Amino acid sequence: MSGHVTDLFHYPIKGLSAQRLKRVELIPGEGFPFDRVFGFARHDSDYDPTHFKPLPKTQFIVLAKDERLAGLQTRFDPKGRRLQIRAEGNPAFEDDLSSAPGIARTIDFFATMFDFGPEQRPKFAYAGPNRFTDVSVVSREMMNAVSLINLESVRELARLIGQELHPLRFRANIYFDGLPPFSELDLLNREIAIGPARLRVTMRTGRCAATEVNPETARRDIPVPRLLLQHLGHANMGVYAEVLDGGGIESGALVSV
Repeated sequence: MSGHVTDLFHYPIKGLSAQRLKRVELIPGEGFPFDRVFGFARHDSDYDPTHFKPLPKTQFIVLAKDERLAGLQTRFDPKGRRLQIRAEGNPAFEDDLSSAPGIARTIDFFATMFDFGPEQRPKFAYAGPNRFTDVSVVSREMMNAVSLINLESVRELARLIGQELHPLRFRANIYFDGLPPFSELDLLNREIAIGPARLRVTMRTGRCAATEVNPETARRDIPVPRLLLQHLGHANMGVYAEVLDGGGIESGALVSV
């Protein structure tokens, strides 16, 4: 059973836009490069810049609660820490998040966008060697897992519900095609090869309200978790996998079980 990689994405700032990559180097025991290493933590979160600990996604500004984020097109350089934001295709904001003044101005932008009062201003959060992935609260190993989506599964769900589904609703790192729909859910504890890399599937990806948001319209228009339950008896779409053997992967790389 085999398929091929169609797209690679990372999300340097949790909740903001997917950023397409041509090629990535996977390293054993480490997560997807520069994926969810920054975020905007809510004012009442447990984020402590002097003592990192995993935090649930509800403690961040994310699509599950703040669907208007999908109306922004963002580009962030995780090394230089420069953030560019466009809205409806037009430049809306740009600043340097490597400096305190730049961070303050960026927080002002989001506070204005979401009508946050002075006491509700979010905090720009950095995870250091860690990540703010949705499953970071499960274990350190899961915090560094890579997320995968089978495009045949997305198409099958779209067929069942009679509506188109944009694959980026599922905000995965690796999108692949060619395996039977939902066959990836049966690969728990099995190994897969992606190009020269070898991974072990460790968890099914349970879906939340973030997938209800259309990434093109920024509207909450399809109740994906409920429809998964209704048609398939579960709310899973995609899997997480741990990197066992590293290597460079790119679009077109063979995916085999």
